[in-house]
Amino acid sequence: MPRTYPFVWVDVFAPTALEGNQLAVFPDARGLSDEEMQSVARETHLSETTFVFPEGDPVDRERGYRTRIFAVAEEMPFAGHPTLGTASVLAERTAVDEVALRLNIGTIPVHFTVREGRRFGEMLQNNPEVGQTHDRGAVARALGVAEEEIDPKHPIQTISTGVPFAIVPFRRRDALSRLQPSWSSMSDYLRGTDAKLFYLLAFDPVEPSAAAHARMVFLGGDDPATGSAAGPAIAWMVLHGRAKPGASTLIEQGLEVHRRSHLYTRADLRDGRPVNVRVGGYCAPVIEGTLTL
Repeated sequence: MPRTYPFVWVDVFAPTALEGNQLAVFPDARGLSDEEMQSVARETHLSETTFVFPEGDPVDRERGYRTRIFAVAEEMPFAGHPTLGTASVLAERTAVDEVALRLNIGTIPVHFTVREGRRFGEMLQNNPEVGQTHDRGAVARALGVAEEEIDPKHPIQTISTGVPFAIVPFRRRDALSRLQPSWSSMSDYLRGTDAKLFYLLAFDPVEPSAAAHARMVFLGGDDPATGSAAGPAIAWMVLHGRAKPGASTLIEQGLEVHRRSHLYTRADLRDGRPVNVRVGGYCAPVIEGTLTL
């Protein structure tokens, strides 16, 4: 007999539909094997697809919804826009103000409020782990950019709230937007470090309300919105005086691929270390359908 699995397609960190980062959410994936979930992720061909395994109201509310995140090629321990998008779908269905997801890195709570008539979600990420400081010249060569385009006033530093990113500050948005790095060159460099990916920042954004303009280039191209990097980014910004502790700080991303994204971030500073990292935004459901196997 055929098996059917409803799904919701959501644009995450999206000011409006057809922007932000796309996500397919399967709110009840019970019965799917690991191999089937990976095949479904290849079928959607989105950067990530999420699968929720509900265990019943008391368990899900107390312990969080068991959720797994699959990219096209592999399962992910954590990713930001899948966490926010999945929690948004579940909050809409259950009419609650807080949803926790049990991910492979642990439980991530997402709190919802209403802003300007729309549901706004904010996740509390794991406290940041600060890693190595990178050589500016070596990073410039890996990115294929002149060394002087990288701001020497602040360090290039690995920070992780679940996925380790090397945060790279650029002097000018123009140089960042024109950048066309080689994934092969970037990955050759990153393999010898504690970072998995680069997150590139410039502090002369397009939108007046934003504090930073961001890009995250990976094997699949430009990521429209990277919630797992925005957490390390705000931790870095607070740590190095580019954002005020506790203040809501908007990061814009995705403009180079015509997928405008707004990532609202904030972090506190305690004893010289960033803590209480929060990343939030809006979500726009755009498609509902059913998978038949």
